[in-house]
Amino acid sequence: MGIIEKIKEIEAEMARTQKNKATEYHLGQLKAKIAKLRTQLLEPPKGSSGAGEGFEVTKYGHGRVALIGFPSVGKSTLLTMLTGTHSEAASYEFTTLTCIPGIINYNDTKIQLLDLPGIIEGASEGKGRGRQVIAVAKSSDLVLMVLDASKSEGHRQILTRELEAVGLRLNKRPPQIYFKKKKTGGISFNSTLPLTHVNEKLCYQILHEYKIHNAEVLFREDATVDDLIDVIEGNRKYIKCVYVYNKIDVVGIDDVDRLARQPNSVVISCNLKAGSSFLISLLALNLNLDRLLAKMWEEMGLVRVYTKPQGQQPDFTDPFVLSADRGGCTVEDVCNHVHRTLVKDLKYVLVWGTSARHYPQHCGLGHVLQDEDVVQIVKKKEKEEGGRGRFKSHTTGPARISDREKKAPLKT
Repeated sequence: MGIIEKIKEIEAEMARTQKNKATEYHLGQLKAKIAKLRTQLLEPPKGSSGAGEGFEVTKYGHGRVALIGFPSVGKSTLLTMLTGTHSEAASYEFTTLTCIPGIINYNDTKIQLLDLPGIIEGASEGKGRGRQVIAVAKSSDLVLMVLDASKSEGHRQILTRELEAVGLRLNKRPPQIYFKKKKTGGISFNSTLPLTHVNEKLCYQILHEYKIHNAEVLFREDATVDDLIDVIEGNRKYIKCVYVYNKIDVVGIDDVDRLARQPNSVVISCNLKAGSSFLISLLALNLNLDRLLAKMWEEMGLVRVYTKPQGQQPDFTDPFVLSADRGGCTVEDVCNHVHRTLVKDLKYVLVWGTSARHYPQHCGLGHVLQDEDVVQIVKKKEKEEGGRGRFKSHTTGPARISDREKKAPLKT
């Protein structure tokens, strides 16, 4: 029996098992078994060598956004409208067979947008190049899930289920659970608050399913069994997702209003043809692309930092772009972007902007910067060898008194 058949058999057993107090331990063990099997499904086969599955796309710009959705929902058209890169679009499915990158120039930054082939149900099991598409999505900073407004609910549930099956957690934060394996000492189970979903016995059974008999577990929140399994696996990717509902011109205004009010959702329409200059000038207004770009910027959390040389005006042409997902947004991160040895020579930093209490503010390495802050970096001055003035430890004259030049006698 293959791995996929084992997963389906366990899922069928979970479906016919009643959920109550008596069966929660059994269901927890079954969930752990499914997580182990899905991890084995993603591992490369034994004896294989070379690169893994995926598309060869070089990272470029200050952020990466992946377009994911079913075939023929408008991903290629959206890429063409946002970046100007031509991606073939047709009325039949699976028009795009490889990854097509494009660049969005927005707010003095460059964002890489990837048009991926459409995925179908069963993509987590390898159907329709689903694994390659999901592998690229794991390396992205943001996922745009493009959905058809007329059948969005079913597609959204299927895509979310397929992405979660391979370890992608959309719009979730890592659970506050401390887990560390030990060599001896058994299992130490503690919590800082009352737990309603997991108890000590269930935690022991799940750890024994993974053949872990010595570990330390600390719950800092009321987490579920799935959260505990994610922490034990350690290969989950927590990524932000924006749901883009396309083709709103085929549904009623009530449905458009309902979709637009959902969290992390944007409604657009790529049906308009930008064939005239009038349509090109009203492109963002008609298609709601300006709202989509603003939502992408908000979710990615990019921070632009401008530099100011001493005694000169700030340089507003080429900012340093930081983000919490790519290193951090502190003064130390700016110094590392300039040069990795600058931190050692740093004396202090002057900051103008929304993160400063007054203008300018003297800040240290741990100061967190905000968007459009101006930074002036002041380095330590190099010390002169031997001191300064009368405190110099050496002179340019002769060492012996007899060799010194005698002054002329004073005239009387």
